[in-house]
Amino acid sequence: MKIGNITLENNVFLAPMAGVTDLSFRLLCKEQHVGLLYTEMVSAKGLYYGDRKTEELMKIEEEERPVSLQIFGSDADIMSNVVKNKLNHREDIDIIDINMGCPTPKIVKNGDGSALLKKPQLIKEIVSKIVSVSNKPVTVKIRTGWDENDINAVEIGKIIEESGATLLAIHGRTREQFYSGEANWDIIRDVKKAIDIPVIGNGDVFTPEYAKRMIEYTNCDGVMIGRGARGNPWLFSRTVKLLNEGILLPEPIDEEKINMCIRHLNLLCKYKGESIAVKEIRKHIGWYIKGMHNSSFIRGELNSMDSKVKIINLLKEYINSIN
Repeated sequence: MKIGNITLENNVFLAPMAGVTDLSFRLLCKEQHVGLLYTEMVSAKGLYYGDRKTEELMKIEEEERPVSLQIFGSDADIMSNVVKNKLNHREDIDIIDINMGCPTPKIVKNGDGSALLKKPQLIKEIVSKIVSVSNKPVTVKIRTGWDENDINAVEIGKIIEESGATLLAIHGRTREQFYSGEANWDIIRDVKKAIDIPVIGNGDVFTPEYAKRMIEYTNCDGVMIGRGARGNPWLFSRTVKLLNEGILLPEPIDEEKINMCIRHLNLLCKYKGESIAVKEIRKHIGWYIKGMHNSSFIRGELNSMDSKVKIINLLKEYINSIN
């Protein structure tokens, strides 16, 4: 699959997720043959004004490429300025993605993310201005609409295509749904019929079978996996295998999950330092061990642990107890 001049290994993508798709997690997903990785969403204003924490979100390693950097904002001039003056020269960034789907209140109240779905002309201005200055392919991620009374993904998709974007990813929920209910794959199918640029379906892909079903039902060009990948990077290799070869690989065993927890912690320590790592790994371990025997005990113990050694010892003891 190609996005502009970028060739991808396959059509299975990791969705951008704030607080999840950092460098450590992306590297683990890359090992599982994900076709395209997205960073956490990055504030265009933060980059414009040189915010240090915003800059830190853009750390990319060569082995994870190709990588799409996702930016958010609602000021077309600031966003295009950032792309022209700060992102174009970055050789480690392969694609620029524009977030027009985030439902989080703190994002929406500033007119960013899915709030843009209520302003088609502003969407046209943002995409057009960024495309005009970018030396990288420009893509966009949206939702089906603001709410059930304002589902306008087909209209927005046409505007995005006409404005020069090379790919559109669509989450099959409205902003008001957040992550509740079921993703509406019918809208994804309608958007795919209406535009010629590649369309990537997103929403409720928690198994390889669901990914296959989404592609067959919507005729979309690929799938984007978000929440289904939390604590489950194997979902990418299993999905790629099913789509490409029709083979459904078994789910990882408990010991594999615990060993991945340890690897994930070591990567977090490497890139963020132990103090931050031991806090951030808690949620990830919770996702990895969900449904495993005595997982509630492990989660409880983690909350009081303040060192890498203590956490690794706890996890190793757990492995011994299940063997």
